[in-house]
Amino acid sequence: MFGKMMNSFYYGKSGKGDFRKEDLPKNRWQLFWEMLRVRFSGLCRLNLMTVAAWLPLIILIGYCVTNIFQAIAVTSQYSAYLETGDMGQLTEETIAFMEKIEPYQMIADITEQCLWTFCLWAIPCIAITGPVQAGLAYVTRNWSRDEHAFIWADFKDAVKENWKQGLGVSAITSLMPLILYVGYRFYGQQAQNSVFFMVPQMLIVMIGVVWMLSLTFMYPMMVSYNVSFGQLIKNSMVMAVGRLPQTVGIRLILLVPAALCVLIFFLTGSLLALLALAVYYVLIGFSMARFVCASYTNGVFDKFINSHMEGVQVNRGLASEEDLDEDDEEESEENQTPSQPE
Repeated sequence: MFGKMMNSFYYGKSGKGDFRKEDLPKNRWQLFWEMLRVRFSGLCRLNLMTVAAWLPLIILIGYCVTNIFQAIAVTSQYSAYLETGDMGQLTEETIAFMEKIEPYQMIADITEQCLWTFCLWAIPCIAITGPVQAGLAYVTRNWSRDEHAFIWADFKDAVKENWKQGLGVSAITSLMPLILYVGYRFYGQQAQNSVFFMVPQMLIVMIGVVWMLSLTFMYPMMVSYNVSFGQLIKNSMVMAVGRLPQTVGIRLILLVPAALCVLIFFLTGSLLALLALAVYYVLIGFSMARFVCASYTNGVFDKFINSHMEGVQVNRGLASEEDLDEDDEEESEENQTPSQPE
């Protein structure tokens, strides 16, 4: 009994989600929603199976955010103490410390300290996620175009085949926060003396933005084509820039859950909003992001790569023109068939 349950959890049900020819979606929007409906539980299982790779990053973000919020809370309580004389939850040691510094300077100092902590510790936390993201990209790529994929077996094979490139991509990604923070601060300080330094400052920001947009394509391309690491990065960046509005839109869509929870937190002050965000990413957030990216990149690859490669099938999971013509012919024949006399 236990063995059957574990096989069902890891492998799912064979053939689940396959459409009959007459039921195939007509466009990618329909395909996305149909596959999301069919594979939703599988995405949850896939996320729970791989979330351990992101737990260090989640803990790091939680640590930094908690410290900043604590600094804001202490500053707010100290301001109330100066107005009313009520100590509240403040201790005498905290009040003595606050009297020696500017209250809002403490928030700035702790925020800067947390940013340095995040940038440094994010290097190992992000670097370890690359091979896992390659496995996620393979499974979600298949699911998003209505092809079967075993949750555990295909994930494991994809990690085994692509772990080097996956680790290379995640290693570069892990350095981006530190490069952006150091570069932006350095050139920002220099720009106070010369406006010229705003040019490299903005260039640093642009490099970070282009890299983040390119990640939309890197992992799906990694598991779909046999290309070198240099070609992988180059082609992904070219596609990110070439499809800039659409790629920016996809990245913004992926930020919607986080933006909503943060907005609710600032409006209500309830930590339940941040807890809900953490639960979302633990249950389905990472696999959902990969599924959305796969649904988008499948169409881009078909248009700009697969359609120019001989023998490569395009528009997988969608009804072809021949299928639509056959359906029209069948409907015409049914309409023209005379009814039998009663």
